[in-house]
Order: sequence, then structure tokens, then C-alpha cells
Amino acid sequence: MSASRDSPPTKSDLDACRRCPLWERATQGVPGEGPRRAPLMLVGEQPGDEEDRQGKPFVGPAGKLLRRALDDAGVVRDEVYITNAVKHFSWEPRGKRRIHKTPAQREIAACHDWLESEIAAEHPVVIVALGATALRAIVGRKISIAEARANSLVHASGAQVVATYHPSAVLRAPEKSRQAELYDVLVADLQRAHRMARGKEPYRVR
Repeated sequence: MSASRDSPPTKSDLDACRRCPLWERATQGVPGEGPRRAPLMLVGEQPGDEEDRQGKPFVGPAGKLLRRALDDAGVVRDEVYITNAVKHFSWEPRGKRRIHKTPAQREIAACHDWLESEIAAEHPVVIVALGATALRAIVGRKISIAEARANSLVHASGAQVVATYHPSAVLRAPEKSRQAELYDVLVADLQRAHRMARGKEPYRVR
């Protein structure tokens, strides 16, 4: 099954996808969500446990923190398209819990056409990469968040790419001071991406 460039993949498309083994253990595929032609697109790594159960992106703890960050950045959630680089939940068992497992490169590659079809259909002005996995999927090479924040990055579609930390990285930070630091960076990057998407700020490296 191939991705359409006219519309983003539907849940049915992703549920039928067999390009990698992740579908076997996932409850369902999780498509992106948001208005058509949203100027700002946010791309995370993959669905988490709660997203896998509900079939919606960013509805778990990381999603709750992201919504707060969007509010603090002055970004209206319903005006943003939110998706993930990988469309099925990658996990491993730990007792009765399902623990997040970073997707392998082959799994990221298997979902590449799905992500590209979303970008082509939405045609965003700015794409925010939430974390290193999303960043690699968007730019096609391995690059750290710190390095990406210090350089100009543009997607093949012409969309400007803003790299920042995934909300889960904020939650996993071992110290409250580090959590606060990463959260402030996340909010600042979302603010900058929002201004860029509205043409209020030129693209420049930090």
C-alpha cells in the first residue's frame, strides 16, 4: 500500500500497513490529527501506550505536557497538525506494563512514506521535530537536537525545520531544575516556530 500525496494517511491505511513488524504487537495505527493546510506541523517519535489504546496522537503524559507548552507558547492546539514519525507503538513487556522501546531505523524508514504524505498534503510552513527520532525522519540523517538548533534546516518540501526536545525528555529529566530548563527551551522553540509559521519572524539559527 502506498501513501497518497493528496491526503494524509487514514487510520484504515495505517491499520492495514505491514511494512514492518510493529503492527503485530500494536493495538492500532495512530494517524496524525489537525486541520488541513495547518502552517505548523509537530512531529513526535511514535505513539505511546495511551496513544496506542486511544488511536490518537499525544494523549498520554507527554501529550499533556505538550498541550501545556503550546498554551504557554501562545499556540492554539486546534490550529496545529500533530503526528509521529512512526505510526505504531514500539514496546517491550516489563511485568504487566508495556514499556516504550525506541524504534529501529528500519521501522522509521518503513513509515517514511506515511510521514512524507502528511507533509505533502498539509504543506506546512514550519515543521517542529520533537526529539532526535523525529528529526532524523524529517531531515534524513542523524543529527543531535543541540546541533540542529544551531543550524538552518529545511525539509525537501521547502518547510523550515525547528528542532526541539520531545516532551517525554522533559518528563524523564532526573532533576526538577533540568526539567524546568528543558521545558523552557521547548516553549521558546514552539513560540519561535509559531512566529515563523505566521511570517512574524525570519528563519535564523540560534
